[in-house]
Amino acid sequence: MDIRQLKYFITIAEEGQITAAAKKLWMAQPPLSHQMKLLEDELGVVLFERGPRQIQLTDAGKILFNRARQIIELSDSTIKEIEDFKRGFKGTLNIGTVSSSGNILLNEGIAKFHKEYSGVRFEIHESNTYTLIDLLTRGLIEVGIVRTPFKNALFHCRYAEEEPMAAVMDKKYDWQSGTNIKLEELKGRPLIIYRRFDRLIEDVCAFHGFSPEVFCRTDDARTSILWANAGHGIAVVPASAVTLASHENLRVKIIEEKRLRTQITAIWMKGRYLSLLAEKFINHFTAI
Repeated sequence: MDIRQLKYFITIAEEGQITAAAKKLWMAQPPLSHQMKLLEDELGVVLFERGPRQIQLTDAGKILFNRARQIIELSDSTIKEIEDFKRGFKGTLNIGTVSSSGNILLNEGIAKFHKEYSGVRFEIHESNTYTLIDLLTRGLIEVGIVRTPFKNALFHCRYAEEEPMAAVMDKKYDWQSGTNIKLEELKGRPLIIYRRFDRLIEDVCAFHGFSPEVFCRTDDARTSILWANAGHGIAVVPASAVTLASHENLRVKIIEEKRLRTQITAIWMKGRYLSLLAEKFINHFTAI
């Protein structure tokens, strides 16, 4: 039993037909059937139940199918890891980041990573959390820098420090001189909501017995801040995002509400190869 035979076997199981599998593998059907016969003889079991139109895996075939995929993935991961080693930590790291991540990619830990691995180049994809999760599951990026909350069952997570949400506004909307407010103080005021937190804000306001007066919803924290800076309403954004856009006219109020706290999080897929470059990057991401 070798890697080549296991790849043949997996293709047949996925295609459900020897003919279709042979076509996908760019080989003739008789040699493929012969390889499967050799594999069955070596293992001493029948792997397929051959029907008139499709083949089905036997119980033994199902066991081999699950193990074969693990073996192939381990083999591929080992090859990639050796390639990383030979390159001496040089190459391109594909990461995704949300617009509200602020200066997280410019912090001391990432600066140290760049100094230690100066041969690394970056491809940065900037979008919202849900788009980045889609890019990650499709393998187009290796690490995502996203914000909680999100469904994390598919991912390994490395969390940065938790932070509050802030209400930012032009002075004409400022009703008091303090730097902290209660969520209830936003009742009846025109809010500019970063759509990423729309449902969360709705739910927390409902918990406090009122519905938010949403003037505008945006897909980018920077847009929310710019609209607030222009005097169009009160933006509700993560506190660290305030510096992402022009805010010289803004008053910043930290919202004292535990349910509205959020975290920047580095995520990567469970059960998928993670390059040494990405591993080092993640370690530096939360180094401080």
